Amino acid sequence: MEHVDAAGARIPALGFGTFELEPADAERMVHHALDVGYRHIDTAQMYGNEAAVGRAIAESGLDRGQLFVTTKVWMDRFRDGDLQRSVEESLGRLGLDQIDLVLLHWPNPDVRLDETIGALLDARERGLTAHVGVSNFPSALMHQAAELAGRGELVTNQVEYHPYLPQRAVMQAARELGMSVSAYCPLARGQVFDDPVLQRIGAAHGKGPGQVALRWLLDQGVIALPRTRTEAHADANLDVFDFALGDADRRAIETELPGPRRLIDPGFAPAWDAA
Repeated sequence: MEHVDAAGARIPALGFGTFELEPADAERMVHHALDVGYRHIDTAQMYGNEAAVGRAIAESGLDRGQLFVTTKVWMDRFRDGDLQRSVEESLGRLGLDQIDLVLLHWPNPDVRLDETIGALLDARERGLTAHVGVSNFPSALMHQAAELAGRGELVTNQVEYHPYLPQRAVMQAARELGMSVSAYCPLARGQVFDDPVLQRIGAAHGKGPGQVALRWLLDQGVIALPRTRTEAHADANLDVFDFALGDADRRAIETELPGPRRLIDPGFAPAWDAA
């Protein structure tokens, strides 16, 4: 397994995402993911499956130090005090003594960012989480959050990132701030599987188009978090560490694919960076 190092955290570069997985599916798939070699599990309060994820972790028999667990605080728990209580509740549902990484799930303009960042750092100081970060923050908000937290305190920004959605501004901000970038929807909700460019590149390497998309992200130092309901797809997503993309492959992905194409854009989303 490859790792990404950022702000004192060492994160398995390929994780298993649980967005939109009902509890039974989340428990089944996390159990399988851990069995076959995943060591990073991503969940969130809003997903409603933290308890199922926790059961699968407990049933895995793995030492706690072998796992990296990420969860996210939902926007309605961003006030000081309430945020810390929400992380304690997540700990209870997950059955853990400490979460590895807690993220702010989306920006919330109705709560002052300095209050929320202060509460997030306090959760870390209390030992509820080892590391903290953000999610769905455009580059300008990344800079604001990092200034409030202090440089080197925020580990990652988790954003939608796949071959159809360049995240150049977020990647540049991450480099400037010493943060990592984590990619949700790295397979573009399955759209990569029918892409002829990715199919062509994959055929040349004996791989599928989804594996090409994941390798493209990993090659950039991005943490990829694919989600699936099927064991076979989880196995295939993990089979990306024995090949490398060439310069021609990367140029084809950057120039021949349609885009930009954003798939997650709720009404409360912030003003995104220009793609």
